[in-house]
Amino acid sequence: MSMKWLFEYGEKVEGYDVRVVNEREARAAAGILFALGLLSLTNAVMLHHGVVTRYFISFFTLDFLIRVLNPSYAPSLLVGRFFVQNQTPEYVGAAQKRFAWGLGLLLALPMFYYLVINWQPNPMKVYVCVLCLVLLLSESAFSICVGCKIYNLVMSSSARYCPGGVCEIKRKEKIQTFSPLQKLIVGVSFVALVVGSYNYFYKLENKTHIGKVVGEMMMSEEERKALEEAEYLKELEAFENEDF
Repeated sequence: MSMKWLFEYGEKVEGYDVRVVNEREARAAAGILFALGLLSLTNAVMLHHGVVTRYFISFFTLDFLIRVLNPSYAPSLLVGRFFVQNQTPEYVGAAQKRFAWGLGLLLALPMFYYLVINWQPNPMKVYVCVLCLVLLLSESAFSICVGCKIYNLVMSSSARYCPGGVCEIKRKEKIQTFSPLQKLIVGVSFVALVVGSYNYFYKLENKTHIGKVVGEMMMSEEERKALEEAEYLKELEAFENEDF
């Protein structure tokens, strides 16, 4: 079998002087992986087992490995193609997408080892999972490819044909700009989101199972040990105060 398919990365499309991939497929695939990843993380938190998470991380790692080799055979991209096959393709440079997917694979490999081969969950590994979900959401919802931006910073040749045409220098339309009041609203919204999230996980009493588990997952090892000791002392005090 010829290995030509491995080295011809992306599609050759008339009118484009570099090989390209369909950004609509990539965004659809990112949305699918985000939904599955969020489901697996929620399942792990609520049921306290990692069966679904292990299957998802295994699929995620394999999918990104295939993307780096040849995106034409990546399962998530093909499923994404199924849903967007009747939409006009949005072509973006294949080189920067390969670089971005390579970074995704670098995130997936340690997760595969620590959460599939050698199950050792801890807050840092959860943060990596959350980071992957954030990157997937960024691409699917906002068409922002963080890896593509990093590509422009580290590679001598700039990316070509980026999503939304962000690689080309152009003047923003009025509807794309912010007035001072709009900037203030955006800033306040971000601050409120961060403060609200912090207070939810650290300040409020966790009265639901999922809230308690997520709060504990975000604690440091010292905080977790202190919590376990406090709960032990509380149980011991309750036992000593019981009437026999």
